[in-house]
Amino acid sequence: MQRHYGLDWLRIGAFAILILYHVGMVFVPWDFHAKLPGAWWATVPMMASNPWRLSLLFVVSGYASRALLKRNAGAAKFARQRSLRLLVPLAFGVAVIVPPQAWVELTTKYGYTFGFAHFWLHDYFRFGTLGPLVLPTWNHLWFVGYLWVYSLALAVMVGATPAGARRAIQRGFDAVARGPALLVVPLAWMVLVSFWLFPGARETHMLTDDWVAHFSYFPAFLFGFAMAAAPHTLADLRRWWPASAVIAIASYAVVAGIEIRWPGGTMPRPFGQIFSIARAVEGWTAVAALIGFADRHWNRDHRWRPMLTEAVFPFYIVHQTVIVVVAWLLLPAGLPIWLDFIVLVAATVAGCLAFYFGGRSILWLRPLIGLRRHASRRTHVDPRPAIV
Repeated sequence: MQRHYGLDWLRIGAFAILILYHVGMVFVPWDFHAKLPGAWWATVPMMASNPWRLSLLFVVSGYASRALLKRNAGAAKFARQRSLRLLVPLAFGVAVIVPPQAWVELTTKYGYTFGFAHFWLHDYFRFGTLGPLVLPTWNHLWFVGYLWVYSLALAVMVGATPAGARRAIQRGFDAVARGPALLVVPLAWMVLVSFWLFPGARETHMLTDDWVAHFSYFPAFLFGFAMAAAPHTLADLRRWWPASAVIAIASYAVVAGIEIRWPGGTMPRPFGQIFSIARAVEGWTAVAALIGFADRHWNRDHRWRPMLTEAVFPFYIVHQTVIVVVAWLLLPAGLPIWLDFIVLVAATVAGCLAFYFGGRSILWLRPLIGLRRHASRRTHVDPRPAIV
């Protein structure tokens, strides 16, 4: 498999949007680990990416998993490689990176009075509850945990399925994932999940009870895996990306209009149902449009691409802790919302850069922050797939 540079750029862009999204979470009325005075209207731009950002990442991860499986020449080796690359930084993140988030949340929202050192040494590793929180916790690193579980499930499926059956399944995907079905079938599945299987359910990110997330993200992961061996599917996504983009933008306009008219989820029937359907339509058509656009316009390398691709995972690991801690530091300042936002974005970018550039130069620290143990000498040409 040749590396798909367009999907690399999508992955880089999606994680950049994710960082801005988590900065926005500080200001919107939705629950978050740290809050600053905000405004209800901030939810409107947040909903431009809310329905599709995670599904896109799981599709891209599934695509990369096909290349990794081929490169590792076997399901068992693939499972081992994925476990090392994902579980090591996940464990480090849960033990070292995430605790300040839990401490800030307990201190600012639930009256916890001890300092961070006492919290980390005596309360964080209790493997139980402290107030409303279950500790230790993975917070935003749930994505890494879910990706590991999906990767192991994929390894089991591949290892347990005869080669002939796997080829037949791929041919079935090739036959179905073409033309209008590329939009209709995923949308039908999303509506089925939201309105019939799990009506009114919300994601918990707790793994064992998060079925609405698993029924949404695992199929997206498998779609990306199958798409990696389906050139006709990719070609149709490329061909129809303008139409997909128009539908996605129109759906977002419906979502934004209803949110502006009835902010905070107060919309009456039937507008609540229309809102949910429009979110589902936006969610998949945006993914389809972005993949098609990336395949047509971004499938080329650049001298910055290898470094940015490598930096994504360390950025992801540390970014939310920087956001939460800086928001806590800004809380007594009473700055206007626009200045709080600028400071948070600048501090988060600076913190992520320091984490990445500092960590990548220390050999023993590289695996802990999601990097290969030895830096690659390749710069412009790197056929290896993305790590997440």
